[in-house]
Amino acid sequence: MKIQRVVIIMLGPPGAGKGTQARMMSESLKIPHISTGDMLREALKNETELGMKAKAFMDRGALVPDELVDAIVAERVGRNDCCGGCILDGYPRTIPQAEFLRSILEKDGTGSLTIGVEVPDDELIKRLSSRWTCSQCGKMFNANLDPAKAGGQCDACGAVLVQRKDDTAEVIAERLHVYHRTTQPLVKYYQDRGSYVEVNGDRAVNEIFDTIIGIINRKRK
Repeated sequence: MKIQRVVIIMLGPPGAGKGTQARMMSESLKIPHISTGDMLREALKNETELGMKAKAFMDRGALVPDELVDAIVAERVGRNDCCGGCILDGYPRTIPQAEFLRSILEKDGTGSLTIGVEVPDDELIKRLSSRWTCSQCGKMFNANLDPAKAGGQCDACGAVLVQRKDDTAEVIAERLHVYHRTTQPLVKYYQDRGSYVEVNGDRAVNEIFDTIIGIINRKRK
């Protein structure tokens, strides 16, 4: 049976673990894990035409316009390494971006699946206020659930672990409020199209992963 190309869209509040799941999925499915930040950084590093346009906005502290982000995404998902699909993390963030993504995927019959990793806010606040991040590779650790094996150093690259200034309970609660307000329309957009699946993210990492892989395999058949 032919496997349909599927682009997987990851949604979830800060601290839900969607980045961890996306990396595990990428390794298991052999498809790229693509984040908006990664795409912008790559475009800037390579000094592409789109990257230099984005740089003009970023240098003055302005948001990169939807149409420019859309163009960068379209270029990235059109590469050969995405011929079997890819995992999008941080895009789309708005309904217009979602509409644009749908328009480019429909051109070649690519399917899409949106996975929402949901965790109660009180648990997210607990997780994020205990979160430490590698200053070099970006790997995250939780002082309660997943402490670094080497104390204050990253067990992947050895760099120093740091805590983000916005990882306080008060700031986290406000970030979650903003997330729910801005993301709910996007969740409804994909629910209305029958392509949204919610996953309980308040479980062991491997349990969540097994659930997600099962959903993806059913979708790709």
